[in-house]
Amino acid sequence: MSGPKVSVALPCFNCAATLPAALDSLLAQTLGEIEILAVDDGSTDDTADVLRDYARRDGRVRPLTLPHGGIVPALNAALAAARAPLAARMDADDLCMPERLEVQARLLDERPELGLVGCRVRFGGDRAARGGYAHYVDWINGLTAPGDIYVNRFVESPFAHPSIVFRRELADRLGSYRAGPFPEDYELILRFLEAGVRMAKAEAELLVWNDPPERLSRNHPSYAVDAFYRLKTGFLARWLARNNPHHPDVLVLGAGRTTRKRADLLLEHGVNIVAYADIDPRKIGRAVNGRPVLHRDQLPPAGECFCLSYVGSRGARDDIAAFLRERGWKEGMDCLMVG
Repeated sequence: MSGPKVSVALPCFNCAATLPAALDSLLAQTLGEIEILAVDDGSTDDTADVLRDYARRDGRVRPLTLPHGGIVPALNAALAAARAPLAARMDADDLCMPERLEVQARLLDERPELGLVGCRVRFGGDRAARGGYAHYVDWINGLTAPGDIYVNRFVESPFAHPSIVFRRELADRLGSYRAGPFPEDYELILRFLEAGVRMAKAEAELLVWNDPPERLSRNHPSYAVDAFYRLKTGFLARWLARNNPHHPDVLVLGAGRTTRKRADLLLEHGVNIVAYADIDPRKIGRAVNGRPVLHRDQLPPAGECFCLSYVGSRGARDDIAAFLRERGWKEGMDCLMVG
């Protein structure tokens, strides 16, 4: 073997209980030309012992050790040490299907226009207890084509982060993971998409995405809802400046207090909200901060303004998208779903 085809970035922090199963699933891949860059992020449990044991048994496991600094330094250390042209993500509490890396590497080989691919994932939590997370998994699993990923990227992150594989040169050219008061995975996806990187997903479920109580996205302030909105607002404002034919004017669907709070973040970036639209009769006909609240049936025809839907409640987003499509509005051209 001249060298690995895929380098797997696997951050590890106090994960001795789940790490063996994750490593076993990687070492059982049908694609054998891999290396596993397992970064021990200053663990205080038996994580280091587990990694040493696996490295003795299989040279594809390459442990790296850092003082505890969090996921971003761990991921960037893995990318800096990587030798393969493709970089894959994996978490120490998730599981890969045996064909995962082979399928994703083949997809990148066969479609050179793609820079990053994910896969559909299987929710590894309790659907009854964690209905919101399960609904999110269903949503991302419905986005496989580049166009669907492109127009929906301002709703939420369109990928389960541990499921992605990307061309490593992208990190060299566009920058690797960045630390800040935002989710590092979503920032990377938005930054790559902004740079024109095309993305898709394998149709198969190739990763079990578990949902343990200590999951970072459930506990760290960088993954709070407001952090997501602050992050995506900057990217959205730049997208609008390039693509909204009526820039800086937009019309916002949704006139509730939470919707307005999130949409108002655009004002800091020079975007002008000309009006809101809603279906709640208590809001219609009023003015909010000098902006009229219309009934959505009063929307001008497609092409006369650009519409952003900030309504994110379950089912409402699909209803609004269908409403706009029926009236000739095209996502990415006349409107976007952003909430």
